[in-house]
Amino acid sequence: MTSVPPLLRGLLGSLLVLAGGFLVATIPSSAPVLRAATLAAARGTEAGRMLGLTMVLVGLALAASAWLSLCRHVATSAARDQADALGLVRFATVVWAAPLLLAPPLFSRDGWSYAAQGMLARHGLSPYDHGPAALVPGFWSLLHGQPAPIVQAVDPMWMETSTPYGPLPLFLGRLVAGVTGNPWMLVIAHRCFALAGLALLAWAVPRMARWTGANPALASAIVLASPLMLANGVAGLHNDLLMVGLMAAALVVAVERGWAWGAVLGGLAAAVKLPGGLVCVAVALVGLPPAAALWARLRRLGAVALVSLVTLFGLGAATGLGHGWIGALTVPGEVETPLSISTTVGRLLDALAAAAGLGLGPDALRDLLRTAGVLAALGVSAWVALRWPTADAAAAVRAAAVSGGLFVVLCPVVHLWYFLLLPPFLATLRLSRGATSALLALSVVLGLVAPLDSSLHGAYLAIVLGCMTVAVLVPVLLLTPRARDRIDRIASSRWLALR
Repeated sequence: MTSVPPLLRGLLGSLLVLAGGFLVATIPSSAPVLRAATLAAARGTEAGRMLGLTMVLVGLALAASAWLSLCRHVATSAARDQADALGLVRFATVVWAAPLLLAPPLFSRDGWSYAAQGMLARHGLSPYDHGPAALVPGFWSLLHGQPAPIVQAVDPMWMETSTPYGPLPLFLGRLVAGVTGNPWMLVIAHRCFALAGLALLAWAVPRMARWTGANPALASAIVLASPLMLANGVAGLHNDLLMVGLMAAALVVAVERGWAWGAVLGGLAAAVKLPGGLVCVAVALVGLPPAAALWARLRRLGAVALVSLVTLFGLGAATGLGHGWIGALTVPGEVETPLSISTTVGRLLDALAAAAGLGLGPDALRDLLRTAGVLAALGVSAWVALRWPTADAAAAVRAAAVSGGLFVVLCPVVHLWYFLLLPPFLATLRLSRGATSALLALSVVLGLVAPLDSSLHGAYLAIVLGCMTVAVLVPVLLLTPRARDRIDRIASSRWLALR
């Protein structure tokens, strides 16, 4: 299969992900697609779901193989061919992402929650005060024997829960809910919002790469077309992709149009999800004169914070959605994820404390480490703001990478799609050979394991099959002699920036 041209190989992978996704993804029971008897029968059996999972994993593996080939091609292209290489990367991204536009939300039910939250806002119910369950009218259930279509695929865990997202995605969701109440069309609209974030990255990443002397085409390939992006950003249609796109755009606009406009976009990023506001540290730094003194830094940080907060709260006021997200910021912490270092270590320490009979509360050390992790991330961001070089675009990219990266690593809850924040700023740095190889490997692994997240809903045989399949695919993609040679060619390439 590796003899198939990368563009076609990646397209075939996306089509397999789309087809397999219809077998494993949660879909509203009233959706017309389930009227196909063959599909409904396959979804109702363990064997059918295992087949769907296998198709998805093989599709992601093909996409990963095609992506690595694309990265190798653009990494070894001559500097004079960079415009063509960048065009190829963007074209490949469009071709590989296009089939997933019509897919249901894959590997997570969050997309269905977004649709329900937009509908809540459309009906004048604040998603900050009501969960999707408020859309379940009694007469609908009595007439049809099932919940209303808009909430049929929402995760029961979040049915009664208010949303922690900012006003921007809710406002956009309200707009499309005013046009259609079809859950599938609403999900497609929200995927388009995510793809708007991808388009912002396609615009911003090459510019940031040129600041640091990195290869713009290779940086774009690593960010835009990776398995991590296709699986968690495009297929998963998480709000994080729009947030990250606005963060990257904020930094570029701050350099090219001034810090005030960068702060506005930083406020819009925070209006998607609050961590998006972390880019304002880099925006403030890049807008200062060289070797700025402490007092100048503090004044500029205050000005950037004021502009971004006015944007954030002004959008809430202008849309009528308010700022109820503040009270809902603890909602994500209701779940525990193994990717969160502070949660995992804290839970282990709680178990040891209980075994030692220390008499602590059941979650005392977990909560302590979670709080310490957030404070440490914010403390490092403050240190970056006060000590990092100013008036240096390359240093600003590193500042965004450090601030955002530490927050992801130390966050109390870490899902796979949170890692979308890392590549736009890491890939645009001039990384060492080992760091580049690690970023490539991480992008492959985090893409391949995406189907093993929350989409299988207790299908233990499918989970076992998926883990076994990933255990085979990862070494083939990363550890065979041919795979290691391909990654080494990418990581060891050096591109002479054209000034």
